[in-house]
Amino acid sequence: MNTQTQPNTQSGTSNRPNAGYQPRPSSANNYPPKRTIDQSLDMLARSTNIQKTTPSASPAPRGNFRSNDRKPRFNDRGPRNFGSNNQGSNESRYEKKPDIIPPLAPGDIRIVPLGGVEQIGQNMTAIEFRDQIVVIDAGIQLGDNGPGIQYAIPDTHYLEERKHMVKAMVITHGHLDHIGAIPFVMEKMGNPPIYTREFGALLISKRQEEYPHLPPLDVRIIEKDEGSVKLSEDFKVKFFGLTHSIPDSTGVIIETPYGDIVSTGDVRVENIEGVPVPYEVDQYKFFKDRNVLLMTMDSTGIPTPGWSLAESIVIKTVDALIRDTKGRLLIAMFASQVERVIEFIESAKRYGRYAVIEGRAMRTNVAIVKHLNLTSMDHVIPVEDMHKYPPNKIMVLATGAQAEQYSLLDRVANGIHKYIKLTQHDTLIFSSSVIPGNDRAVDNLKDRLYRYDPRIITYTDTQVHSSGHGRRAELEWLHTQVNYKFFMPIHGNHYRLKMHRDVVLALKPEKTIDDIVVPDNGSIIEIRENGNKLVKLDVRARHEQIVIDGNYAGPAHDVVLRDRKVLNEEGIFTVIVALDQRTHVLKKSPDISSRGFIYLRDNQELLHKVRGLAKKIVETETEGGRQLDISNLKDLLSDKIQKFLFQKTGKKPIVTAVIIAL
Repeated sequence: MNTQTQPNTQSGTSNRPNAGYQPRPSSANNYPPKRTIDQSLDMLARSTNIQKTTPSASPAPRGNFRSNDRKPRFNDRGPRNFGSNNQGSNESRYEKKPDIIPPLAPGDIRIVPLGGVEQIGQNMTAIEFRDQIVVIDAGIQLGDNGPGIQYAIPDTHYLEERKHMVKAMVITHGHLDHIGAIPFVMEKMGNPPIYTREFGALLISKRQEEYPHLPPLDVRIIEKDEGSVKLSEDFKVKFFGLTHSIPDSTGVIIETPYGDIVSTGDVRVENIEGVPVPYEVDQYKFFKDRNVLLMTMDSTGIPTPGWSLAESIVIKTVDALIRDTKGRLLIAMFASQVERVIEFIESAKRYGRYAVIEGRAMRTNVAIVKHLNLTSMDHVIPVEDMHKYPPNKIMVLATGAQAEQYSLLDRVANGIHKYIKLTQHDTLIFSSSVIPGNDRAVDNLKDRLYRYDPRIITYTDTQVHSSGHGRRAELEWLHTQVNYKFFMPIHGNHYRLKMHRDVVLALKPEKTIDDIVVPDNGSIIEIRENGNKLVKLDVRARHEQIVIDGNYAGPAHDVVLRDRKVLNEEGIFTVIVALDQRTHVLKKSPDISSRGFIYLRDNQELLHKVRGLAKKIVETETEGGRQLDISNLKDLLSDKIQKFLFQKTGKKPIVTAVIIAL
């Protein structure tokens, strides 16, 4: 029956992988009655059809529960055109090249990683058999993708050309590097149903609310311990429990006629001094009776030897700090560490503190935690009510540990936050590591924060953070728990994938180089001969860098990014030339404008020489009354003035010439 299903409050609590390492307080089972979700989640019934699945049943017909009277948010400039079927779509902005990929032979299985194997983020993998395709994850890549670029998404051209074959998308968990691309790619792929766990379903729906002009999604919830769910004639899916850093993280099993294709998604192994805790061992006993054809695994932590710090130790360390800290306490962390957020909220209640949640992503995740009744929220207060309580009764959970501009910590460090003014009596905990590349920005943030003389604690001082991605020893242990025929490392830069391959070859002497494939984005990998041969084709699916740039979703144009970089580093220099419309004689001395290059008042001699050069170029081109080529004149002015400026200043600003006929 195709009906909207209310979230299951029991699944979120009982299936939390990390719940076993930290004893729950006796009050944890005495939560208040389930509340209506915050207004931030009121879109669930309108923008998305969320339903429970039926094991091994054919997919139910899709419904539409979205109100039709909602207006796009971009009325002044038109809605964003992310879908391939929309008039004025971004498809017209670039030409699609025809596929050169041979058709899949009958009986073979094809695996196409479309993202996440040349970077950390942008995760997406397609699995194809006969005329059916199942897609695992659809993430974005944050970070430095170019000036003005919000983020990058996978190139889905391969799937767009075969959208009639795309039967389902399966999501491992709700982090943006696994779900963030959904609004930009689903319509292009025919809007297939999405299968995931409950927490991920709510995060997907919340993100879809930001694009109200798009068609509704069809999201179907699968329980962790649910039986196999039929995706198509030849594909079934089953989830299995694993440990990460967000509720409802799961591994995915795609059942094929030749065996299982298993993807761990993001994974770590909870351990005590290098010994997996009992529930980790129990989770993977499941695979002893499985026929695993292909294993794919997270490679993020493979360069780091040993075992990661147990999350239970992080919780105990911060719990003691919450208990013993005398003044106000601020904890900066990743909003994606939802399991940890839940534990800190409970610690605050245990020690009589009121919790304040700050940061958009943090508030969204906590709203979903509240909706699913994963912990008590009766001691969570809005930031504007902080003044009603003494400082030693306040704990603030906030984003901004990576020095993001305008985040809570950035505003606090600049002294401009409306409600939080840092003092020497405050304690600030960085329950996060520094993302590579952010070192300089974070150092600058700390420099500003230290000027208020608070007590600051970081992961280098004590055990207040552990990654959600397992280190090498954890991944090695996982490899011993699953007996697979073939292996493909994913979720990492190329060097991480190669390191992961070498780890497996050393760990499993029975494996050869032919049993392991190291992919690139767009690689075409096939399993042939009834599941007995692994082949990587010489051709690749299209794998351009697809970026989100304002209203534009499409390939990154090198010339545009290069100009933006120059503008950022060198500035712009404009020469305005006014000519007589009839004679083409200069009407006056050229005007000059500069932004981000030089300060005009302090460089009058240079400007005088530029005007002289511009005048000479114009007079040469109009000498003898010859017909003037305006386009050629503009190019000459730009090129020669840029060379002159480089000779004089050592900089190459973008030089533009403007010709005005009077």
